[in-house]
Amino acid sequence: MEIKLWINGKLINDDVSPDTPLLEYLRSKGCYSVKRGCETSNCGLCTVWLEDKPTLSCTVPLMRANNKHITTLEGLKSDAEELGGFLADEGADQCGFCNPGFLMNVLAMAKELEDPTEDEINEYLTGNLCRCTGYTGQLRAVKKYLEHKRKGG
Repeated sequence: MEIKLWINGKLINDDVSPDTPLLEYLRSKGCYSVKRGCETSNCGLCTVWLEDKPTLSCTVPLMRANNKHITTLEGLKSDAEELGGFLADEGADQCGFCNPGFLMNVLAMAKELEDPTEDEINEYLTGNLCRCTGYTGQLRAVKKYLEHKRKGG
């Protein structure tokens, strides 16, 4: 089937199998930040933005992205690097496998919520599983990052 979509701002027209998962397609196009984890929409590793909304790409059929815009971490390099610095400063950047999905959700949250409470942050990030940390450092980093953004950083 023919498909037309934008990946990180680049228009792509392609002939694809209708049952291809979005995750597989993005990886085939060089978006290696999109990780394969549970493949059941439970871990958050495959998070991308579909029309600027966090989406778990492992269970989304590619055809659902037809005529839509997809953003991966590769398309948010400077924002990701900035947030990554806050994670590193708090000792919250571990093996890196879960980081892309986590970063995608934090960056979306920063756009969507003006001044989230700790409970709202925790609720927003509840679908991001990390096996290297206890989340305390991540929470500290996210709070500092959001404060930095709020002050115009």
